[in-house]
Amino acid sequence: MAKTSALPKYIQVSEMLIREIAAGHLADGVRLPPERDMADDLGLAVGTLRKALADVEAKGLLERVQGSGNYVRHKPVVDSVYAFFRLELLRGGGLPTAEVLSVERLVKPDGFPRFAPDAEGHRIRRFRFLDGTLIALEEIWLDGGQRDVIARDDLSESLYHFYRHKLGLVIAAVEDRIGVADMPDWTPDAFHLKPGQPAGYIERVSRTATKEPAEFSRTWFDPARAAYVSRMGKG
Repeated sequence: MAKTSALPKYIQVSEMLIREIAAGHLADGVRLPPERDMADDLGLAVGTLRKALADVEAKGLLERVQGSGNYVRHKPVVDSVYAFFRLELLRGGGLPTAEVLSVERLVKPDGFPRFAPDAEGHRIRRFRFLDGTLIALEEIWLDGGQRDVIARDDLSESLYHFYRHKLGLVIAAVEDRIGVADMPDWTPDAFHLKPGQPAGYIERVSRTATKEPAEFSRTWFDPARAAYVSRMGKG
């Protein structure tokens, strides 16, 4: 097993703040601590923090007032790396990370929803964490036509970030089906839920801007540690 390649530190911090704002842990209008204090608390260089804050500002979630400070601004829809990652800690939020278990190119199994034309797909199995807490087991199938070979070292913490920046594939929409399912028979010993135990379950088909399905995934998550949360903006 191996950790996926980490996103740049400033993006990790930006995404952490975005998820904390979305979860309501940082209220609209609240002033963030002074930048040097924040940087010290997060173990960052001030320059890295400022780059993260600039990213949050660019997404419309922060107002930076010269001589006064940085103020949170809520916004219903945000172009976030984890915009489609809908598992959160029970208290809300949590920064997602991942640990790859395996990456293989295989024939697509019978019975799966149709996703793209290639007969083969890249099957990615991995653990998902929120703020370092193990919460889920994932199996993702990406159409084989996107790339001949995918190695563990190719992957970043966010697959959609990898798709966009390495494959030119932009996921524009997802369709989730939520329920309960038993943990699969291939569940690793390192996962705290064992094969056959009931868990929260998500089936997802991810689509491009032209509505073509490009990816199919299955996620088993521990409802004692995480919840599925989907926030909707005003229509």
